[in-house]
Amino acid sequence: MSSIIKEIEFSILTAPDEKRPHWVSLFKVPSANELLVRMKTDDGVEGFGLATSYTDITPLVNVVKGGLSDEILGMDALSPERLYEKLFGLTFSRKAAENSWGREALIRITSAVDIACWDIVGKTANLPLYRLFGGYRNKVPCYVTCAYYRDGKDNAELRDEIQMLVEQGHKGFKGKVGGLSLNEDIARMEIVREMIGPDNDLMIDVNRAWDIKTAIEGARLLEPLKPVWLEEPVRWTDDRRELKLLSQQTNIPLSGGESEITSYGCRAMIEEQAIQILQFDCTMFGGFTEGRKLAALCELNHVDVAPHHDCFIHAPLVAGTPAGRIVESFTDPERDPLQAELYENPPHIAEGWLTLNEAPGLGLTLSESAIKKFGTRVS
Repeated sequence: MSSIIKEIEFSILTAPDEKRPHWVSLFKVPSANELLVRMKTDDGVEGFGLATSYTDITPLVNVVKGGLSDEILGMDALSPERLYEKLFGLTFSRKAAENSWGREALIRITSAVDIACWDIVGKTANLPLYRLFGGYRNKVPCYVTCAYYRDGKDNAELRDEIQMLVEQGHKGFKGKVGGLSLNEDIARMEIVREMIGPDNDLMIDVNRAWDIKTAIEGARLLEPLKPVWLEEPVRWTDDRRELKLLSQQTNIPLSGGESEITSYGCRAMIEEQAIQILQFDCTMFGGFTEGRKLAALCELNHVDVAPHHDCFIHAPLVAGTPAGRIVESFTDPERDPLQAELYENPPHIAEGWLTLNEAPGLGLTLSESAIKKFGTRVS
């Protein structure tokens, strides 16, 4: 049995620049900056996948315009391992150099194509992906990311933001630090803890802003707030070694992985016992083909899976494995209009849980009006 890819379409999903951008410690976060891949097979099955970019998406567009479709058309969508191997293999090929296809851009696009393949696999099998991935449960815990930096945002506005999210019913809250002094950031997280109460979960995300000495002191000051984890607390230059050093100085579990660009980088973090929670992103590297391998590796090494970004894409993988811990959501449409509008049938989020759809594949139906609103076709 095969399902040959006969059509493929690429679109860029973007939103207008925000008047007051959301910042983390070191960079501005785009409200929407994604590559949408839609594929159709010879037997009429359609699937889609997404690739996320936090930097200029032009390198991805250039690869698409450079003829990458020729590498995909005619391949079997029911053999995602084979197609992933072929596309990832381009990253160390002469062909990529001749066409000026950048490594990171290729990896991003490969991720979206892989997710689209798995969507087709699920639809062909008439099963939701979470069941194909193991079917451990049909709902997963879900937290909201909040407390971003914004021009003119003071602690009164922070209180209003957290109160709004509490009223939405969230049970887990991840706040941003690293952009101000330690004392200022600790004060901000004390406000978040006060607003959410002692029984809800608080996670802290530094986005790689601290050196090791600051991270040790920051962790010491944060411990009374009982964080569930401390995310990407140290700078990129030596983060694996410094994460391990930090873990010896704090009782707060450490998390990371979103800034790696391959599953091999995440594997190294696990092998070096640098983290207790892995936050790979299937829309940024590897798709579900690599995500499934990392989830299995986490289970065997007693590391939790809590993917970065896009709860609706990652929920099937988290729900399929005993290692799956939680997914990340953005319920403020200003921060993430795609979560609010991209799907006609988004999974239900309530009281800290996301309940997966039982429809086959990803279980998601794209909103054509949202694609028209945010999308630009790449020819």
